[in-house]
Amino acid sequence: MEYVILAVVIAVVAIAAIAGLVVSGRRRQQLPPKSQAPVITAPKPTPQEPQVGEEAAPPTEAPRRTVEEVELPAEAEAPEVVEAPEAAETAPAIEVPEPTAGRLVRLRSRLSRSQNSLGKGLLSLLSREHLDEDTWEEIEETLLTADVGVAPTQELVERLRTRVKVLGTRTPDELRALLREELVELIGKDSDRGVRSTKHEEGPAVVLVVGVNGVGKTTTTGKLARVLVADGRKVVLGAADTFRAAAADQLQTWGERVGARTVRGPEGGDPASIAFDAVKEGIAEGADTVLVDTAGRLHTKTGLMDELGKVKRVVEKHGPVDEVLLVLDATTGQNGLIQARVFAEVVDITGIVLTKLDGTAKGGIVVAVQRELGVPVKLIGLGEGADDLAPFEPGAFVDALIGD
Repeated sequence: MEYVILAVVIAVVAIAAIAGLVVSGRRRQQLPPKSQAPVITAPKPTPQEPQVGEEAAPPTEAPRRTVEEVELPAEAEAPEVVEAPEAAETAPAIEVPEPTAGRLVRLRSRLSRSQNSLGKGLLSLLSREHLDEDTWEEIEETLLTADVGVAPTQELVERLRTRVKVLGTRTPDELRALLREELVELIGKDSDRGVRSTKHEEGPAVVLVVGVNGVGKTTTTGKLARVLVADGRKVVLGAADTFRAAAADQLQTWGERVGARTVRGPEGGDPASIAFDAVKEGIAEGADTVLVDTAGRLHTKTGLMDELGKVKRVVEKHGPVDEVLLVLDATTGQNGLIQARVFAEVVDITGIVLTKLDGTAKGGIVVAVQRELGVPVKLIGLGEGADDLAPFEPGAFVDALIGD
């Protein structure tokens, strides 16, 4: 009986072992074969540029040589040094202005329009056989239209009436001589019309250039510098117009053309300070004349006009101001006289510069503005050229008006 039980146990164990082997075999067949990592074959390396930092390859030990083993290179010839050509001068060439003597005579053709409206008109009327009241009224109207002014017109007409009665028969040459004499007398032949530009004991002569916007002050200042240089003066320019964009650049360009230095400051700076510095530099350089271009200002703006007075007072700390030139646009006529009156109240005007007399301006404005201010016209502008500013000469001016 014991043998039977032992046999049964052995059989059960054998069956269990066999069953386990069968199940294990089936599982092995179901599972996928274990994968292996792919083997990547690196491409054949290609030469690359040397790397730096972390990408750099570890240094290789290179064979070293002693100092004695190193051969020195053969001494090379020193390279030939080629001198670079000097840079071309960028500064403008200094110009030599034409002499001012007789300049107005050379520019008389520019007064042709004024000549037609005033001189020739008067000669035509005075040449009539009978000078009745209507003719004298036409003469008076011609003078007023030419901006001569009421009082000077009445004065001239009365003198012409008297002279014509005494003269009696009138030839064209006699009439021309008569009219020339009376016009020169009306303009004033004895006035001092020279610009005071000579150096004195206190230092250089100081000239302030003033006027309203748009009359051409900066251009006139530049042209005046040419006039003075042509007369042998050493000039320093003061760019005290700090309100108009590029005014200082414009004035400096004018100065460079004739070798005159320009003292300038920042845009929007204090004009009085710049004018003061310009005179200071003029003293240091031994200049004959300092021209100060002031900012254009409306004659109706009290604050700006007061500032102009300040510029003059500050400059006078160095010495007296020799000239205050008022620039007027001759084409503005009677409106220019109003401007002149206001400027004369703020600064003592010593002379007048009339610009644009070559256009539609009436020649009689010369008489009117002198009578209004009691100061002479010293310079007139007769064109856009650099040398079209001329010292005023009454005789040459009248000759241009009435013709030969």
